[in-house]
Order: sequence, then structure tokens, then C-alpha cells
Amino acid sequence: EIEAQYTKKIQALREELDLRRKTEVHEVEERKNNHISELMRNHEKAFNDIKSYYNDITLNNLALINLLKEQVEEMKKKENHLEKEKGDVLLENKQLKEPLQQAQEQVAELQKKLVHYDKDKEALMNTRARLKVTQKELKDLQWEHEVLEQRFSKVQAERDDLYQKFTKAINEVQQKTGFKNLLLERKLKGLLGVLEKKEVELSEVLAASNLEPGAISLVSHKLEDVLNSKNATIKDLQFQLARVCKAHDDMLQTFKAKLIASGIPLDNLGFKPLASPMLGR
Repeated sequence: EIEAQYTKKIQALREELDLRRKTEVHEVEERKNNHISELMRNHEKAFNDIKSYYNDITLNNLALINLLKEQVEEMKKKENHLEKEKGDVLLENKQLKEPLQQAQEQVAELQKKLVHYDKDKEALMNTRARLKVTQKELKDLQWEHEVLEQRFSKVQAERDDLYQKFTKAINEVQQKTGFKNLLLERKLKGLLGVLEKKEVELSEVLAASNLEPGAISLVSHKLEDVLNSKNATIKDLQFQLARVCKAHDDMLQTFKAKLIASGIPLDNLGFKPLASPMLGR
């Protein structure tokens, strides 16, 4: 009897340790899933940062190009105006015969204007050179922008495809989980009912048989074995139910994290995800 008792205790200890091991394994899996979700959020944040960075560069370069174009147009206007003034002055020098002093003063003034014209012309040449460099930079940035647009379209298509797959998967898992939970709960209720019925029948048999204490002790030991077996079955069913509910909740959390990372509001699902019921409810 002592050996049998310790055998039962060892078996119960093994079952308890096995249940604890399974629980710890599920906790490790949950931490792993959280780590994967965190990595995906960091990746999405880095992508958004680099996209904003290149958008800012493109906008700044476009503004600089517009400013340089305005400066070029202004320089062209000044050049045309100076060319016209130069022709007018030369024509006036040929037509007018004024005193030498007045002519010399006009020549000095025109020479000053010519110096400004040369400076403006040199500035215009420098501006054109800068414009060529800026146009080349603009082409490079436009090419990079087009590449980023293509990558963005591809990522957006992958996000839509992932959203459809997750929607389909969540519907299937909800149906399977609800059906399996219902079966497990019905099986558990059935076993509890059978156990209560067997206890009542055993009490009636013992009361009606008037057995000796030794025989009653033997029957009690056998009854304990049966009860322990039923309790182990009930614990296993409870563990299976808890595992299924936990897997369902983990899948819901991962799905919600995917939707948030992809920028899809949870209200766009069109349905409310079924939360796992508590064990025994």
C-alpha cells in the first residue's frame, strides 16, 4: 500500500511537472511572437523615416531649382535691357555731335555700364553652370523618387494581400476554435455528470451491501484509482481548452499588431473578433 501510494504521488508529480513545462513552453512562444512584432514595427518605422527624408530632399531641391530659374530669367531680362541700352548709346554717339566734354562724360558713363554688363554676364554664366549641376541632381533625385514609389507600391500590395489572408485566417480559426471549445466543454460536462452519477450509485451499492470494512477499503482504493484517472482526463481536457483559447488570443493579438503596423484601422474589419471565453464559463 505504501508503494502504491508513492507510485500515485510520483505519477501526480510527473503530470504536474509536465503541465508546468507545457505552460512555460507557451510563455516562451508568446515572448517570441512579441519580439517578432517589435521587429516588424521597427522595420516599418525605419521605412517611413527614410521615405520622409527623401521627400524632404526632393522638395528642397525643387524649391532651389525654381529659385534659380527665376534668377536666370531676371538675368536674361537685364542682359536684354543692357544690350538695348548699348545699341541706343552707340546710335546716339553716331547721330549726336555734342561738345567733347559732354561726349567724354557720356563715354565714361557708358564704360561704367559696360563694366556692370560684364559682371552681370559673368554672373549669368556662373548661374547657368550651377543650373546644369542642379538639373543633374534633380534627375538623380527623380530617379530615386521613382524607385521609392515602385517599392512603396509593392509594399502596399503586399499589405493588402496580407490583410486579406489574415481576414480569411481569422474567420477560419474563429470557427474552428469555437467548435472545438464547444466540444471540449460538452465532453467535460458529460464526464462530470457521469462522475456524479457513479458516486451516487456507489454510495447506494455500499449502503445496500453491508460489506466488511476490509472490502469497503478495497473498493474505496479502486474508486480512488478511477477518480484519479477521471481527474487526469479532466485536467488534460482543461489544458487542451486553455491551450486552444491561448492560441486563439495570441493569433488575435498578432493580427491586430499587423493591422496597426500596416496603418489599417481595426474598425475596417467589418466584424468584431470573438474573444476566447474563460475556462468554466
